[in-house]
Amino acid sequence: MLRALACVALMSLSISVGAQAQEFTTLKGHGGPIMGLAVSPEGQVASASFDNSLGLWTDGVPEWLEGHDAAVISLNYSQAPALISGSDDFRVLLWHPALDRPFELTKHQGKVAGIAYDAESGRIATASWDGSLRLMELLGTLATPGLVLTRELLGHRSNVTDVRFAPGGGLLSTSSDGTIRAWEGPWDNPSSRVLVTHGFGINKLIVGGDWIAYGAVDGGTRVMTLDGEEIADFTLDRRPILAMAYHEDTGQLAVGDGHGFIMMIDTNEWRITRDFRAARQGPVWALAFSPDGKTIYAGGLDDVIYAWPVASLTEFEPGISGDRSFLREAATMPNGERQFMRKCSICHTLEAGPSRKAGPTLHKVFGRRAGTVPGYLYSDTLDGSEIIWSGETIDALFDEGPDHYIPGSKMPMQVIAGAQDRADLIAFLRDATRGE
Repeated sequence: MLRALACVALMSLSISVGAQAQEFTTLKGHGGPIMGLAVSPEGQVASASFDNSLGLWTDGVPEWLEGHDAAVISLNYSQAPALISGSDDFRVLLWHPALDRPFELTKHQGKVAGIAYDAESGRIATASWDGSLRLMELLGTLATPGLVLTRELLGHRSNVTDVRFAPGGGLLSTSSDGTIRAWEGPWDNPSSRVLVTHGFGINKLIVGGDWIAYGAVDGGTRVMTLDGEEIADFTLDRRPILAMAYHEDTGQLAVGDGHGFIMMIDTNEWRITRDFRAARQGPVWALAFSPDGKTIYAGGLDDVIYAWPVASLTEFEPGISGDRSFLREAATMPNGERQFMRKCSICHTLEAGPSRKAGPTLHKVFGRRAGTVPGYLYSDTLDGSEIIWSGETIDALFDEGPDHYIPGSKMPMQVIAGAQDRADLIAFLRDATRGE
């Protein structure tokens, strides 16, 4: 098993070395964690976020694409200016400057975790937590999509987590059932076979010509032939693997994990070249290379996209030092604030005015009727709701869980089981949201 020398330096927004300070960059503007990244052949960065939005970045300035009703978690930008996105709202949307609004390609019965595009055939494949793949053919172009022919592919026994086109037009898919399946035959009726059995759920897949690489829940990071024979095993003591990116021209494979590390692999020699800690408190959910392979973009729990020059990242010094983290230390917070940070802060702000977060502001929430913050697009369930937010209703919300207390709302399913934890949260909110 190959192992790397992991650096112990921690993320910071500042770099002491002047030359490197000019190269390390950040893209700021999202209102939630960064769930997906892609870079166009021309170098434009596209980002998907928990704030329900996509961002297209030009010289550090974002253009926001709004159309999903839940977190955007997957995207494909290989055919820029066309962009294809998948979301927790189960929908797959096609974005193009020639379209007045995003075009819905399909709607799964679960979140859309992976999107692939085959340039030769023009076909699109999507992977969903509903256990299916969908293979689509447009009767038109990406700028004028028209009718979509769709074939649903079933075979996995659990969530389908990623999908890639294989050489020759076949498909490869990964699943929480711990397998990689190969789909072959005519596009409207392909058959499948198990290519790899890992044993633990597989999250990510890369196809690199005559090999495939995958990352799994148990930290497994392996490279196989297209016949399922092992080439290399880069498994380290970090789990789960959450992000992978490949740059063909330079032969670089990047792997991000739940501990906040990014491992760089040379696929020409099959060796680890760099292994650095990108976040003191992970995870790394999204990775993408610049077109020349000289920059690696990464995103995680923070609402910022980070970019490092690959050449400055050695096995011993990542070029970034300090104590910046994606999360403030929980031990330094009172319990009420800690509950807010864990359960509410990703979606809600405490300040007045608009924000880019997925949920409405909680400023002056006590005594406010649910579904009434101006400018926020509520679900039909909350639009016109009779609920008045108070200590009692907030307690019930987290005691029962939003999915039971307000069925049909966009709020994530979560419960605060401890009565004292709920009381501490409510006390914190009373003080933090009262305003002037």
